[in-house]
Amino acid sequence: MSDAPKTMLDAVDIMQLLKLIPHRYPFLMVDRIIDIEGDESGVGIKNVSINEPHFQGHFPENPVMPGVLLVEGMAQTAGAMCVIANSEIGQPKLVYFMTIDNVKFRKPVIPGDQVKYHMRKLKKRRNIWWFRGEAMVDGALVAEAEVSAMLIASKD
Repeated sequence: MSDAPKTMLDAVDIMQLLKLIPHRYPFLMVDRIIDIEGDESGVGIKNVSINEPHFQGHFPENPVMPGVLLVEGMAQTAGAMCVIANSEIGQPKLVYFMTIDNVKFRKPVIPGDQVKYHMRKLKKRRNIWWFRGEAMVDGALVAEAEVSAMLIASKD
């Protein structure tokens, strides 16, 4: 583990989140992050709405959130946590998704659900992090995955 001090926050709201990661509607898959403990763990929250464009084609008569978007929500949550934990004034960061492993989809996510992405750091080496994520709806596991990402300074 690192000797660097950890950044501790209770929560990141949508306005702070928009400053941390470059994703925007319709590809922003997390609305807030709570219970943040530096880059060790945190919980992203996504409120699923029928108004989201993917429901027009997936599937109109039986809307189900695409599993790949659940994994993207996990990655966005982990990426924002890494930026928060390693932010320095004047040093904007970018997070690049690297790997997805051990993905399992357990139950469908539908409009009206609130997904909680429980992210836990597995390891970190230099500027690369590995996380395990569990997506939960009402306490039930709906998806799980291991993701890795690289944090780099932006070119701004």
